[in-house]
Amino acid sequence: MMMKLVISSGCCATHSGEIKLKVLLYFENAELIKQSGIGRAMRLQQEALADRAVSVTTDPKCDDYDILHINTYGIKSYFMVKKAHKMGKKVIYHAHSTYEDFKNSFLASNLLAPFYKKYLQLLYGSADALITPTPYSRQLVASYGIQAPIYPISNGIRLAQYGANPAHVQAFRDYFHLKPGQRVVMSVGLFFERKGIFDFVALAEAHPDVTFIWFGHTNLAIIPEKVRRVVKGKHPKNVHFPGYISGDVILGAFADADLFCYPSYEETEGIVVLEALASKQALLVRDIPVYDPWLKDGVNAYKAHDLADFDRQLTAILAGQVPDLTEAGYAVAKARDLSVVGADLERVYRAVLAGQVLDQGALASSSDGQGALPQSTEGAGHE
Repeated sequence: MMMKLVISSGCCATHSGEIKLKVLLYFENAELIKQSGIGRAMRLQQEALADRAVSVTTDPKCDDYDILHINTYGIKSYFMVKKAHKMGKKVIYHAHSTYEDFKNSFLASNLLAPFYKKYLQLLYGSADALITPTPYSRQLVASYGIQAPIYPISNGIRLAQYGANPAHVQAFRDYFHLKPGQRVVMSVGLFFERKGIFDFVALAEAHPDVTFIWFGHTNLAIIPEKVRRVVKGKHPKNVHFPGYISGDVILGAFADADLFCYPSYEETEGIVVLEALASKQALLVRDIPVYDPWLKDGVNAYKAHDLADFDRQLTAILAGQVPDLTEAGYAVAKARDLSVVGADLERVYRAVLAGQVLDQGALASSSDGQGALPQSTEGAGHE
């Protein structure tokens, strides 16, 4: 049975011969990114490792760790990697970001995207191994010519936090002054064109009797003008942009909304999708490769190809004309519970420290909730 460890100086052996690990989780500018997906991944990683045989530090001045697990992309992150290599440490890069999901995001992102890709190749190419949330994002990163092993491990979900809670639901309905029987379609994301924000607003315009709520926030100064106009008021009155909201209100929204509609064009996983599944909420996503093979259309989620298809399926879901897939969706979230993710992270840590390459079949958090795992490879990054 795994034991929770106190901070150790380097690695040593337990009575059973098992190696105790000390990992430095590094997140550059943690306060600035706390509302982003990477910021949430930071908290999830810490929780996932809390009950593993791994000692975790987030102190960048620490030098007695065994593995640097790095999650960010700034210049400080680059120098952290260089410092770790100089000290003879193993480095794991968590590939949250790709060239593909950088496009259609910030102001001038498309212009900068080719340079960003080269920078990612530099950072990712410096690691002894990489972790990325899904088999799809693994394929993208491998296509950059990365030679190190790349392991798909879900960001994970704090499963017990979600689900029906009358107090949370009431907090949500009170916050938005929702009348009994009022139908709600929700989404969560940054104010990016890539996230499908224009399609979300178009769907709201086509359904004026339904309340559409987009949770999330992005500094308006760093997004394109056409997105800024929509957020600031060029949208139907049944659309709400309440900003970043945490706690009871957002948990109540996940539990009580009639549909989680996520029209994003590109993702590496989508933590908010896992939250919807964990809440047993109806889920409608765009049919994009990131959801293969773990989300199956008509089995554990619904997928749409374009705006007309989103409109058709949204109408059918709200009318109760299609099967309820929430229990099957919940099984997908359950397979990504933090207890599962923590075990996967520890397996990768131990393999990297030992200079070994894991078979991806040894990792459980990428399954579809029915035991199906991504197709195994030799673990090498280059394909």
